[in-house]
This record gives sequence, structure tokens and C-alpha cells, in this order.
Amino acid sequence: MEDRAAHDPRATACPEPVGPALRPGRPSARPSAAPASRGAHPAPPGPPADPLAGLRRLARWWASRPVGTRDRAFALVFTALSFAPPLSGIGARFGDLPTHGVSLTGVLLTLGQTLPLAVRTRWPAACLAVTGISFAVHESLGCPPTFGSVGLYLALYSAGAHGGSLRRSVALVATGGYVIFCVVLHALGSPAGPADFLLYYAVLAVLWGLGLLVRERRAHEAERRRLTAQASVAQERSRLARELHDVVTHHVTAMVVQAGAAKYLTGAPERLDDALDAINGTGRRALAELRFLLGVLEATGESGDRERTPMPGRVSDLVEQTRAGGQPVELAEEGEQPEMAVAARLTAYRVVQESLTNAVKYAAGRQTRVRVTHGPGWTEVEVMTAGAPGGAPRPAGPHASGGRGLAGLRERVEMLGGEFAAGPAPDGGFRVSARIPAGGAA
Repeated sequence: MEDRAAHDPRATACPEPVGPALRPGRPSARPSAAPASRGAHPAPPGPPADPLAGLRRLARWWASRPVGTRDRAFALVFTALSFAPPLSGIGARFGDLPTHGVSLTGVLLTLGQTLPLAVRTRWPAACLAVTGISFAVHESLGCPPTFGSVGLYLALYSAGAHGGSLRRSVALVATGGYVIFCVVLHALGSPAGPADFLLYYAVLAVLWGLGLLVRERRAHEAERRRLTAQASVAQERSRLARELHDVVTHHVTAMVVQAGAAKYLTGAPERLDDALDAINGTGRRALAELRFLLGVLEATGESGDRERTPMPGRVSDLVEQTRAGGQPVELAEEGEQPEMAVAARLTAYRVVQESLTNAVKYAAGRQTRVRVTHGPGWTEVEVMTAGAPGGAPRPAGPHASGGRGLAGLRERVEMLGGEFAAGPAPDGGFRVSARIPAGGAA
């Protein structure tokens, strides 16, 4: 066999260098990359590690601890820092009295300014009293500065933020104690004058006011949450009232009409059986919907809105049920039903249900037409009930004045951003129409 390499010019010619040629003995400026295995792909880089994730978990864990536990831990840490250099020599000084060396009395007074912070939330007034007295005695005796003197500022803030109904009394007592403290310092020969005393009092008052501001914000937030919860409860009650009205009014009305017609069918057993079956089916549907609503009333609030919304039935079932009661009803459905939210479908169902119920109650035996038109993003429902013979106007009643049923339907439709209208028709009948957006999620 002839060697193909001898006739292949690509095999005999030297390939042109892609980059600068490398001379013997001189290392390459760029290290050659290792050949990648065939079919191998570089691993995608993972998400960058969050350096603050551990701190966030620690903060959430710390916030979940009881308030008393956090206060005690803070007091212990603050006490340790008050004796740890270099913080131990940093602190507030007031009065500029001559200082003495470290003594047991100074240590005890420092503890009196730090350890009471363990109860700053539970007993803020007692914490301020012990801390303030310890600070005043510490400064009057000329003890060396200590970081524990910052405890007075923290106690003042806590008294403003967590104080109870005696906040004004505590403020008056604290002001009187401060006046006595200033008088004692002046008697001990303090070079500070009235301007210094007033300036320091203003600083302490600012800390107190900051605590009051935080307290007011917390109170406003708590009130806002309470009002929001109250409004949610009222809205849920209103929704349940509408559901109960629709269920009870429609099904009970249908059962009453069917039972009234059944007593005239004793001579036709087959028709009597159909009427009793219709009453039985209506009662079962009513019990099923009532059980669902009772389940909502007993819910713990852990279920979502979709689980708390009853799934609507079919309009054709409503029409058949009303026909079984003796009401002549025609159904016309146009277009293809779009994807609709549960609340939108339920609203369309309730519009037909309430309208048919009113037709049975106020226009028994008159022709009723139900038309459901589906568009690309909406559904239009129209229920028309014929007027009395001769075109006489229908008698006034809750259906004409906007009773609970129609008022509830209007509220339902408008909450979804739709349009609702109900009123007398030119021929003396009654017309109910609603245009409901398919994406309504309210």
C-alpha cells in the first residue's frame, strides 16, 4: 500500500506558527494549557458565598431570644467591657472634681451602673434609679472615669422607650434628683457653672426623648397592625356573609319552589320522583357549600386565599336546577372561556345564581334568558327576565332597590375591576349584567 503521507502536502509542509516562535533554551512566556478531554465542559461557577450569611443567621437567632435573656446577656457583656482596658478608662465625667485612685467603692459603683441594665426593659424606672444614684455618688466621690458611666445614657433611653404609664412621674423625679446632684457638686467645689449643668441636662433630655420617639413609633405600628387585622376580619366577614346569602337564598328558594310544585304531582308518580330527586340534589349542594363555609370559619388562618375560596360550579347546572323547579330558562353561551382566576369564575357563577333566584322569587313562571359571552380577557354575563303580561311594570322589591344580594354582586364585580348594572327593562322585566375581567384575583 502506498504511503499517503508522501503525496499529502499538508503532511510534509511545516505548519506556520500561530504565535511568536520559541527558541531552544528559552522558556515560554505563557504556560501551555493542558489539553481538555473530548466532550468535557467546564463546570459552571457556583453562586458566590455570602460573607454576611452567618451574621444574618446569628442576628435572627438573637432576635428570637426572649427580651429578658437579651437584656441579661447585654448587661454581662457591658460589665465586662467596663473593666477591660482600654475601655475601662473611658467614660463620662461631670463636675470636674479631683479624682482618686481605684478603690473597692469605685468598683461597686461601676457595677451599680452596669448590672441594672439586665432589667432595663422589664423595670426601666428601677434601672434608671439605681444607675442614676450610682453615677451621682461615683462622680461626687471623685472616682476615676469608667466605661460603665455610659450605662446612665442607656438607662435613660430605656426609661423613655419602655416606660409605662408613670413616665411623667419618673421624668419629674429624675429631674429633681439631677437638681440635687448639681447642688451637691457645687457644694463640693465643682468648677462647673449653671451653663454646664443645663447643657448636660439637655443631653440627658435628648436621650430620654429619643426613647419616647421609639416608643411612639412602636405604638403607631402596633395600632396600624391592629387596624389592618380588624379590617381584614371585617372584609372576611363581609365575604362570608355574601357567600352565605348566595348559598342559602338560592338553594332554599329552589327547594321551596320545588316542594310547592311537588304536592300537585301526586297523580304522576314519575314526575313526583323527579321533583323529590331535585329537592334532594339541591339540599345536598346547599349542605356541601355550607360545610365549606363552616370550615372557613373554623380555619386557623394558615390556608391560602385559594383554599379559602369555594370552587364555582357550572352555570348549566344552575339553569337545569332552576328548570327543575318549573322556571322556564334559556341558556346561551358564546365564545371560548379564557383562563380565569378562581374569584372571577366564582363571581360570574354568583351573578347567574342570584339573578335566577330573584327570577324565581319575583317573576315565577316568566321566561328568563341567561347569556354568557366570553372574550379574550373578560366574561360578560346577562340575565334577562320577562315582564308581566301586557308590559306592566314589575312590583318594587329588594331586587329593584338593590337588596343585599345585588349590592353584594356589585361589590364583588367592582372589586375585580369589572362593571355591574341591574335595573328594570323596557318591557317591564328585569335585567342584570356584569362584565368581569378574567384575571381578577381579588
